[in-house]
Amino acid sequence: MKSDITSVLLVTKDNKISSSIMQMLVSPLFEVTICSDFNEARRKVNEVVYKIIIVDLGDDSDAAFAVDISDTLSTILLLTPNSLFDHISYRVESYGILTITKPFDAFYFYNIIKIALAVQAKIQRISSQNVKLKVKMEEIRIINHAKMLLIQHRQMTEDDAHHFIERVAMDKGLKKINAAQEIIIEFESYSFPSHHHEK
Repeated sequence: MKSDITSVLLVTKDNKISSSIMQMLVSPLFEVTICSDFNEARRKVNEVVYKIIIVDLGDDSDAAFAVDISDTLSTILLLTPNSLFDHISYRVESYGILTITKPFDAFYFYNIIKIALAVQAKIQRISSQNVKLKVKMEEIRIINHAKMLLIQHRQMTEDDAHHFIERVAMDKGLKKINAAQEIIIEFESYSFPSHHHEK
Protein backbone atom coordinates (compact mmCIF):
# COMPACT_ATOMS: atom_id res chain seq x y z
CA MET A 1 0.00 0.00 0.00
CA LYS A 2 1.29 3.46 -0.96
CA SER A 3 0.56 4.96 2.50
CA ASP A 4 2.85 2.35 4.13
CA ILE A 5 5.85 3.70 2.21
CA THR A 6 7.88 6.24 4.16
CA SER A 7 8.88 9.04 1.80
CA VAL A 8 12.24 10.56 2.71
CA LEU A 9 14.00 13.62 1.34
CA LEU A 10 17.75 13.55 1.96
CA VAL A 11 19.50 16.90 1.50
CA THR A 12 23.27 16.40 1.33
CA LYS A 13 26.31 17.18 -0.82
CA ASP A 14 28.22 14.25 0.71
CA ASN A 15 28.12 11.09 -1.46
CA LYS A 16 29.38 8.93 1.42
CA ILE A 17 26.44 9.96 3.62
CA SER A 18 23.90 9.52 0.83
CA SER A 19 25.16 6.03 -0.05
CA SER A 20 25.24 4.84 3.59
CA ILE A 21 21.70 6.17 4.22
CA MET A 22 20.48 4.60 0.97
CA GLN A 23 21.82 1.23 2.20
CA MET A 24 19.83 1.55 5.42
CA LEU A 25 16.56 3.03 4.12
CA VAL A 26 15.71 0.44 1.49
CA SER A 27 12.56 0.01 -0.57
CA PRO A 28 9.76 -1.04 -0.40
CA LEU A 29 9.57 0.44 3.13
CA PHE A 30 11.34 3.69 2.22
CA GLU A 31 11.29 5.86 -0.87
CA VAL A 32 14.33 8.14 -0.71
CA THR A 33 14.84 11.25 -2.85
CA ILE A 34 18.35 12.72 -2.73
CA CYS A 35 18.95 16.42 -3.28
CA SER A 36 22.29 18.25 -3.13
CA ASP A 37 21.00 21.78 -3.69
CA PHE A 38 19.02 23.75 -1.10
CA ASN A 39 16.99 25.73 -3.62
CA GLU A 40 15.92 22.51 -5.32
CA ALA A 41 15.18 20.97 -1.90
CA ARG A 42 13.00 23.97 -1.02
CA ARG A 43 11.08 23.52 -4.28
CA LYS A 44 10.59 19.80 -3.61
CA VAL A 45 9.31 20.49 -0.07
CA ASN A 46 6.72 22.90 -1.53
CA GLU A 47 5.56 20.28 -4.04
CA VAL A 48 5.64 17.03 -2.01
CA VAL A 49 4.85 16.20 1.64
CA TYR A 50 7.72 13.98 2.80
CA LYS A 51 7.29 11.99 6.00
CA ILE A 52 10.95 12.48 6.94
CA ILE A 53 13.44 15.13 5.76
CA ILE A 54 17.11 14.51 6.58
CA VAL A 55 19.34 17.56 6.31
CA ASP A 56 23.12 17.10 6.37
CA LEU A 57 24.64 20.10 8.13
CA GLY A 58 27.51 21.67 6.22
CA ASP A 59 27.34 25.11 7.82
CA ASP A 60 24.88 27.30 9.72
CA SER A 61 22.82 28.08 6.59
CA ASP A 62 21.88 24.39 6.48
CA ALA A 63 20.46 24.72 9.99
CA ALA A 64 18.53 27.79 8.78
CA PHE A 65 17.07 25.68 5.95
CA ALA A 66 15.93 23.05 8.47
CA VAL A 67 14.30 25.75 10.62
CA ASP A 68 12.61 27.29 7.53
CA ILE A 69 10.89 24.02 6.66
CA SER A 70 10.06 23.07 10.26
CA ASP A 71 6.46 24.25 9.94
CA THR A 72 5.70 21.47 7.42
CA LEU A 73 4.16 18.16 8.52
CA SER A 74 7.51 16.38 7.95
CA THR A 75 9.71 15.08 10.75
CA ILE A 76 13.10 16.75 10.30
CA LEU A 77 16.45 15.16 11.19
CA LEU A 78 19.57 17.31 11.18
CA LEU A 79 22.92 15.51 10.74
CA THR A 80 25.48 17.47 12.77
CA PRO A 81 29.25 17.10 13.37
CA ASN A 82 29.94 15.98 16.94
CA SER A 83 31.74 19.24 17.78
CA LEU A 84 28.64 21.32 16.90
CA PHE A 85 26.01 18.97 18.33
CA ASP A 86 25.29 20.79 21.63
CA HIS A 87 25.22 24.25 20.04
CA ILE A 88 23.02 23.22 17.07
CA SER A 89 20.62 20.91 18.93
CA TYR A 90 19.99 23.66 21.51
CA ARG A 91 19.19 26.08 18.66
CA VAL A 92 16.81 23.83 16.71
CA GLU A 93 15.06 21.63 19.28
CA SER A 94 12.33 24.24 19.95
CA TYR A 95 11.36 23.86 16.27
CA GLY A 96 10.78 20.12 16.78
CA ILE A 97 13.92 19.20 14.81
CA LEU A 98 15.77 16.01 15.86
CA THR A 99 19.57 16.27 15.79
CA ILE A 100 21.86 13.33 14.93
CA THR A 101 25.64 13.31 15.34
CA LYS A 102 27.71 12.28 12.35
CA PRO A 103 29.46 10.04 11.52
CA PHE A 104 26.86 7.55 12.83
CA ASP A 105 26.61 3.77 12.99
CA ALA A 106 23.70 1.82 11.52
CA PHE A 107 22.22 0.85 14.91
CA TYR A 108 22.15 4.47 16.18
CA PHE A 109 20.70 5.76 12.90
CA TYR A 110 18.06 3.01 12.77
CA ASN A 111 16.88 3.91 16.29
CA ILE A 112 16.64 7.60 15.40
CA ILE A 113 14.57 6.66 12.32
CA LYS A 114 12.24 4.66 14.60
CA ILE A 115 11.84 7.76 16.79
CA ALA A 116 11.21 9.88 13.67
CA LEU A 117 8.50 7.46 12.52
CA ALA A 118 6.83 7.57 15.95
CA VAL A 119 6.90 11.40 15.88
CA GLN A 120 5.52 11.32 12.33
CA ALA A 121 2.61 9.06 13.37
CA LYS A 122 1.73 11.51 16.16
CA ILE A 123 1.93 14.51 13.79
CA GLN A 124 -0.42 12.77 11.32
CA ARG A 125 -2.90 11.98 14.10
CA ILE A 126 -2.89 15.54 15.47
CA SER A 127 -3.16 16.94 11.95
CA SER A 128 -6.24 14.85 11.15
CA GLN A 129 -7.81 15.82 14.51
CA ASN A 130 -7.23 19.50 13.65
CA VAL A 131 -8.94 19.05 10.28
CA LYS A 132 -11.93 17.37 11.99
CA LEU A 133 -12.07 20.20 14.55
CA LYS A 134 -12.03 22.87 11.81
CA VAL A 135 -14.85 21.09 9.97
CA LYS A 136 -16.87 20.86 13.21
CA MET A 137 -16.32 24.57 13.96
CA GLU A 138 -17.45 25.50 10.44
CA GLU A 139 -20.59 23.34 10.84
CA ILE A 140 -21.43 25.07 14.13
CA ARG A 141 -20.88 28.50 12.51
CA ILE A 142 -23.24 27.70 9.58
CA ILE A 143 -25.96 26.20 11.83
CA ASN A 144 -25.76 29.25 14.14
CA HIS A 145 -26.04 31.57 11.11
CA ALA A 146 -29.21 29.73 9.97
CA LYS A 147 -30.62 29.98 13.52
CA MET A 148 -29.94 33.75 13.62
CA LEU A 149 -31.81 34.24 10.32
CA LEU A 150 -34.79 32.28 11.64
CA ILE A 151 -34.77 34.25 14.91
CA GLN A 152 -34.52 37.61 13.08
CA HIS A 153 -36.94 37.03 10.20
CA ARG A 154 -39.36 34.41 11.49
CA GLN A 155 -39.43 35.66 15.11
CA MET A 156 -38.50 32.19 16.40
CA THR A 157 -36.86 31.52 19.76
CA GLU A 158 -33.45 29.87 19.63
CA ASP A 159 -35.07 26.60 20.69
CA ASP A 160 -37.69 26.86 17.91
CA ALA A 161 -34.97 27.64 15.34
CA HIS A 162 -32.96 24.63 16.52
CA HIS A 163 -35.97 22.31 16.20
CA PHE A 164 -36.93 23.84 12.84
CA ILE A 165 -33.47 23.02 11.39
CA GLU A 166 -33.70 19.49 12.81
CA ARG A 167 -37.18 19.04 11.28
CA VAL A 168 -36.04 20.28 7.83
CA ALA A 169 -33.08 17.89 8.03
CA MET A 170 -35.32 14.97 8.97
CA ASP A 171 -38.03 15.73 6.39
CA LYS A 172 -35.52 16.03 3.55
CA GLY A 173 -33.17 13.29 4.73
CA LEU A 174 -30.30 15.77 5.07
CA LYS A 175 -27.54 16.35 7.59
CA LYS A 176 -28.21 19.33 9.89
CA ILE A 177 -25.40 21.30 8.23
CA ASN A 178 -27.00 20.84 4.78
CA ALA A 179 -30.43 21.79 6.09
CA ALA A 180 -28.89 24.95 7.62
CA GLN A 181 -27.19 25.78 4.29
CA GLU A 182 -30.53 25.43 2.46
CA ILE A 183 -32.20 27.79 4.95
CA ILE A 184 -29.41 30.37 4.52
CA ILE A 185 -29.69 30.18 0.70
CA GLU A 186 -33.48 30.56 0.94
CA PHE A 187 -33.21 33.69 3.08
CA GLU A 188 -30.53 35.20 0.84
CA SER A 189 -32.52 34.59 -2.36
CA TYR A 190 -35.78 36.00 -0.94
CA SER A 191 -34.15 38.97 0.79
CA PHE A 192 -36.51 38.50 3.74
CA PRO A 193 -36.38 41.89 5.53
CA SER A 194 -38.02 43.89 2.69
CA HIS A 195 -40.32 40.98 1.84
CA HIS A 196 -41.45 40.96 5.45
CA HIS A 197 -42.51 44.64 5.56
CA GLU A 198 -44.31 44.70 2.20
CA LYS A 199 -47.60 43.34 3.57
